[in-house]
Amino acid sequence: MIVINTQCHAHERIFMKVSKTQVAENRLAILQAAARLYRERGFTGVGVADITREAGLTHGGLYRHFESKDALAAEAAEYAFEWKLSELETPDADANTDADGFLRTGVANYLSPQHRDSVGQGCPVAALAADAARETGAIADAFAQGIGRYMTLFAQRRPDGTEAAQIEPEDRVRAISMLSTMVGGLILARATARGLPELSDEILATLRDHLAATWGLDEANVDGRD
Repeated sequence: MIVINTQCHAHERIFMKVSKTQVAENRLAILQAAARLYRERGFTGVGVADITREAGLTHGGLYRHFESKDALAAEAAEYAFEWKLSELETPDADANTDADGFLRTGVANYLSPQHRDSVGQGCPVAALAADAARETGAIADAFAQGIGRYMTLFAQRRPDGTEAAQIEPEDRVRAISMLSTMVGGLILARATARGLPELSDEILATLRDHLAATWGLDEANVDGRD
């Protein structure tokens, strides 16, 4: 008579389930570590060992999840864009959710000292655009698509509080102007934060006021004042 050890098979199924869960968790840990480190140090300033160490994994573990370092860099960029865009698209419960509130909140948060000082958790465009401009293939594509999504999101929200059913040329002009000002201002603020901190703060405040005046946003709200 053949005796089937059902308890053993149950343990095997549990082990397989846990293993698949762990694989997914390890992959996410690598993505999160890479997205953070790349923003802090640039694509060329981070090695595979840095990423796996930050993720708490072995050096060889990375290539079980990603076919190459470039593939990881591209997916890490996509992850960083997705995370920051979801923050913009899903406001806090207390936030003003109309289009005007979206723009005010977006400008205030982007051009803030907190965002300036949190490079590894911040906008991938300000942190990595110069690096991405030298890249080709999947990395360049990931950045182009991410920037395009930023532009679309800002073009859809109008300063009068409405959301565009169809994006018009003037909506794109506004989005390009706002995002270029915000990204460029953040880069300059970070570049001067250590050597000339007063200038760094001035850059952020000046551009918040400039965008508020140019696009009819409430300046007190953009500045974070009640």
